[in-house]
Amino acid sequence: MKKIPYGLSNFKLLKEEDYFFIDKTKYIETLENYSNRYLMFLRPRRFGKSLFIAILEAYYDTYFKDEFEAIFKDTYILNNRTKEASSYMILSNFSLFTFFHHFWDIF
Repeated sequence: MKKIPYGLSNFKLLKEEDYFFIDKTKYIETLENYSNRYLMFLRPRRFGKSLFIAILEAYYDTYFKDEFEAIFKDTYILNNRTKEASSYMILSNFSLFTFFHHFWDIF
């Protein structure tokens, strides 16, 4: 039986551990074709904003390039990749960045 991903915003973990998931990957094409310069996600609490950002991270980050097919199995975007897929280095954990920034300031 599939689990409900309450409070889970790690897309890779969600797919690996077979959580219930409603495919929102078709919106990746929509975002790439969006003509405005800035995007704003206005949704209520617990409405999937962080999970959608995690989906975008897994889609665009070169780190997940070798796992792309496994992560996006059974999703729309697997068969409809855009040219931007797996082509960026994404910085997502800013707490580590802060740590290393202060660490290098010592020397």
